[in-house]
Amino acid sequence: MRIVRGLESFPPDAGPSAVALGVFDGIHLGHRAILGTAVAQARRHGLAALACTFEPHPINVLQPGRAPLPLTTLPERLELIAETGIDTTVVITFTPAVAAVEPEAFVRDVLVGTLRARHVVVGFNHRFGRGARGDARLLKALGAELAFHTHVVPPTTVDGVPVSSSEIRAALQAGDLPRAAKLLGRPYAVQGEVVRGVGRGRTLGFPTANVNTGRPLPLPAGVYACHAFLGSARYRAVTNVGVRPTFGEGELSVEAHLLDFSGDLYGSRINLQFLWRLRDEMRFPDAEALRTQIAQDVAAVRRDS
Repeated sequence: MRIVRGLESFPPDAGPSAVALGVFDGIHLGHRAILGTAVAQARRHGLAALACTFEPHPINVLQPGRAPLPLTTLPERLELIAETGIDTTVVITFTPAVAAVEPEAFVRDVLVGTLRARHVVVGFNHRFGRGARGDARLLKALGAELAFHTHVVPPTTVDGVPVSSSEIRAALQAGDLPRAAKLLGRPYAVQGEVVRGVGRGRTLGFPTANVNTGRPLPLPAGVYACHAFLGSARYRAVTNVGVRPTFGEGELSVEAHLLDFSGDLYGSRINLQFLWRLRDEMRFPDAEALRTQIAQDVAAVRRDS
């Protein structure tokens, strides 16, 4: 998949396209339906399949005090978009100036003028443009004038509940990883670089990878069963998300003990898939009590994953 950062970088000689429009935080089942519809229309009509997304999330610019924790970083989002078959993703930097663009101008100048959209695909509740005036009804009206077709994808439901990023965040914040996975269509995952920690896990007999995710996670502090991916290799893992209260530390950390792994991970990129929550993060009376509990956590992951 080609990534174009900024409309000014979009090739002026590009052919006509089918465009999926949205922020797509998390690339959940609903997002996949939108992106998949754009790919299907592109293949049917001999067009390029485009995704048009924004970074940062518009709420971060318009109402920063209400901005939710992101489900994915931009690189993670782009990797997941590529899996849907999209040919090119255009990343528009969202700024107050972009927020002030009238929706009619965005459709004329960006979707049709720059991206040469012949088909535009949006979710049923997507809004865009100044004052969030742009919606599916406006797209359909302008499509008749500007010669493009609008496809409005209805909500995807799981257990009778519409899939949304906010619903997934609620499941994650409750520690309900199986529920979040059903809404996402895959386990919740984070990526990061393994950096040096204090080495305490090794002294306990359970060496850990200290993962720098570059962002806070929408998860409660606790211990989780995970799958850890190093390239194509997969390992079962016990991961602690929290502040290590037994040792009086206060900085949030993500530490993963990979079962049946030996070697040096420093500097490696790791992908952690969170499967379920084993327990709360707890303060233990001493290191030996903590060691005993970690052994029980490892046994549970061996047994159930």
